[in-house]
Amino acid sequence: MGREDIINRRSFLKIATAVSAVSFFPSIVLGKTDLPYKKSLSLYNIHTGEDITTTFWADGAYIPEALNEMNHLLRDYRTGTSTSMNIELFDLLYSIRTNLDSNKPFNIISGYRSPKTNATLHNHSSGVAKKSLHMEGKAIDINLPGRTLSDLHALAMNLKQGGVGYYPQSNFVHVDVGRVRSW
Repeated sequence: MGREDIINRRSFLKIATAVSAVSFFPSIVLGKTDLPYKKSLSLYNIHTGEDITTTFWADGAYIPEALNEMNHLLRDYRTGTSTSMNIELFDLLYSIRTNLDSNKPFNIISGYRSPKTNATLHNHSSGVAKKSLHMEGKAIDINLPGRTLSDLHALAMNLKQGGVGYYPQSNFVHVDVGRVRSW
């Protein structure tokens, strides 16, 4: 093996190592990250008329004040009780909003439901589950102005991040962060 072959082999190995590093660790090597700098949501509660636009995640951390504000807006408007909504639900809403390229507020039909409210609704409608994930802060019923309900439903189904219910007669899509299923 001559000197020229060694130089070519060394050059090849250096280039291959650099390419591997970029492909496995692009954020470190290139100083970039695939994660968004911040996550924001706009929500409108159709029952109370309250709305909020807030950044709930920034610099790699959730923002407790923003989460509390969203929890309050998503409270059971019938009883006034609230819970800490599951953070994965907010991430799912952010993913939906981003994928649909919308900055409009989600219309909130139902967020948290107290056990009392859920029992009442269950007794009057076959469409309300007895052990609804709304009671655990893991479900939300929404629509998104400017986007068709069928587009919202199709995207939620494609994300496969939990349950998806389609209620075109009532003008909402149910999404939750339970097991993947649909109805």
